[in-house]
Amino acid sequence: MPHFSVEYSANLDELLDIQALCDTIRATASEIDAFPTPGIRVRAFRADHYAIADGNPKHGFIDISIRLRAGRPDDVKQDATQRLFEVTRAFIAPVMATHPIALSLEMRDIDPALSPKTGTIRDHM
Repeated sequence: MPHFSVEYSANLDELLDIQALCDTIRATASEIDAFPTPGIRVRAFRADHYAIADGNPKHGFIDISIRLRAGRPDDVKQDATQRLFEVTRAFIAPVMATHPIALSLEMRDIDPALSPKTGTIRDHM
């Protein structure tokens, strides 16, 4: 863990390199001690159907959801949240300067007793 889900409006496909955004989030997350590199997963989902604010089709959004196993101190999570939000904001800043985009990020804990995990990625790193 953690798992990063990036949901974005389809109109941003022409404006942003979403794969590069995923790579940027992964690289930043891997620099945060609280996020073990083998557990990092970043995925993006395009929303083809959406309605934003006053309905202007030029409006776009990026919503990042971070799920991670419970147990990290609040100050560690707050620092990670801020670092990831800032790197994302910097990445999209050139586009935000000319296009209306809403950016949001939420981090939440997962109860480990209710979220079994297995995998072999660590074995191959």
